[in-house]
Amino acid sequence: MSRLTSAAVIEAEEIIARYPRKKSALIPLLHLAQAQDGYVADDAMEHIAELLDITPVEVLGTCSFYEMFKREPVGKYLVNICTNISCQLMGGEELLHHAEKTLGIKSGGTTEDGMFTIEDVECIAACTEAPCMQVNYRYAGRLDEVRFDKIVSEIREGKLAIPAHGNLGDVKQHIPQERESGIKPPEQTEAPAWFVRRMSESESEVTINANK
Repeated sequence: MSRLTSAAVIEAEEIIARYPRKKSALIPLLHLAQAQDGYVADDAMEHIAELLDITPVEVLGTCSFYEMFKREPVGKYLVNICTNISCQLMGGEELLHHAEKTLGIKSGGTTEDGMFTIEDVECIAACTEAPCMQVNYRYAGRLDEVRFDKIVSEIREGKLAIPAHGNLGDVKQHIPQERESGIKPPEQTEAPAWFVRRMSESESEVTINANK
């Protein structure tokens, strides 16, 4: 459990400044928290709520909606193995069983050294590459047992440069202040046209009914 670090807060404030409304930065800040700890800690969610002037429940509602955000620690490498129809027909179920046997854990479990977590997942939108999997959301397709073992071995040996879970990319977006495009909150000075029209129609219906 941890709040955002001072360095993460600086980055969070820069992210928040890109949006006309603070709350719009919620998902990017959840990614920031997950990059820090590998999952989204409860204390981090409370800290995000403070930064965005919203309630912790609002942060939790968004965090718990998206499967990509993890609320409990996972392995350094999250292995998502697809067993949906295309992958299943091409050996996805057998690949999952082989992965469980190779790593000595069941789906949803994490190896004792904290390196790998396996998840049995639904379609990951790579049906033409079946059977496929993701390692920290990086794709590997047309797999068999030999290729799976090779990937695991290369990760353990440091030959595959895959960032630890939570890090979506090594390059962080930075927009210099002089290049910002004039961020202003949207202002509604008049009622929307559709609302005015709907109210007018409702008033007309009331008048007609009253005259009956």
